[in-house]
Amino acid sequence: MPLLHAILPRIWPERGPLARLLWPLSGLYGLLWRLRQRAYRLGLLKTGHPGVPVIVVGNVVAGGAGKTPTTIALVQHLQGLGLQVGVVSRGHGRSDRQVRSVGDQSAASEVGDEPLLIRQRTGAPVWVGASRLQAARDLCRAHPAVQLLVCDDGLQHLGLQRDLEICLTDERGVGNGWLLPAGPLREPWPRPVDLLLGTDGRDRPGAYTAQRVLADQAINARGERRALKDFLGTPVDAVAGLARPEAFFSMLRERGLILAQTRALPDHHGFADWKPLNTGHPLLCTEKDAVKLWSLEPEAWAVPLELQAHADFWQAIDGWLGRQGLLPGPREAIAPGPKAPLSSRHGQETA
Repeated sequence: MPLLHAILPRIWPERGPLARLLWPLSGLYGLLWRLRQRAYRLGLLKTGHPGVPVIVVGNVVAGGAGKTPTTIALVQHLQGLGLQVGVVSRGHGRSDRQVRSVGDQSAASEVGDEPLLIRQRTGAPVWVGASRLQAARDLCRAHPAVQLLVCDDGLQHLGLQRDLEICLTDERGVGNGWLLPAGPLREPWPRPVDLLLGTDGRDRPGAYTAQRVLADQAINARGERRALKDFLGTPVDAVAGLARPEAFFSMLRERGLILAQTRALPDHHGFADWKPLNTGHPLLCTEKDAVKLWSLEPEAWAVPLELQAHADFWQAIDGWLGRQGLLPGPREAIAPGPKAPLSSRHGQETA
């Protein structure tokens, strides 16, 4: 994992010497991907549907593009329309592969940090499992009033049939356009998607626009809130266990905060080996990290990461819901955005 988090992202923007050295492995990855696709088409690998509409939120590049903030924002939007929503996820970083429900007091080691955060932020029923299909079916049996499901990070999990795909992209685009490990792509691109959502606030042809922003308030383990601006003018420390920790640190600096020390950790880090910074400065972290860190650092302040999407994205979602018969009364039939590919600076096919 240190190789993935520290070295590979540095070579993915370009087709440099190290990327070219790894390209044969990308060819093998692509072959295995195509064999897997064929196995699903031939029925050798089984797929299924839970019986209620499924929205999948994912991306095609390795590393975070804002899937969990998008899932939270989407669930809250659906709840605001009066819909009963459930969430399924694999639950990365878990200690087992069993299908189980997520409660407000669940241990992140058992259910995963992101599903726990989604549960705490939305109150929606959340189930996790290596098989998203089994998790979806178990959720629907346990919560028969649920009208639709949102799958957090399941774009490549073909065992779960879906009705709408939301593919996220950010400032990285598709990097050098190659598959893992020579490039960042989890699957060959371009490929059709229903909604393409750019999460870095930049306009892209065929994509809806959103941006990830820090909330104006931070929260500690006791539920106390403090305005982010109150941290201005004094040094603070920051820790992030994300696919791209520097993105969180940069957002703090953009809000005017002075970061004395930063500690970048691998995505889904468990904090079992946590060593306190002991600087006397306030410690800021992400919400995803807080569900694990608060037992060790109860005075740490979690800064929520929120997704702000343009109104036309939510209109597209509402139009799709109307066509599914999930919204009462007439709804404007706004079709999802064009199925446009992300732009690769090289404009070549992937391996």
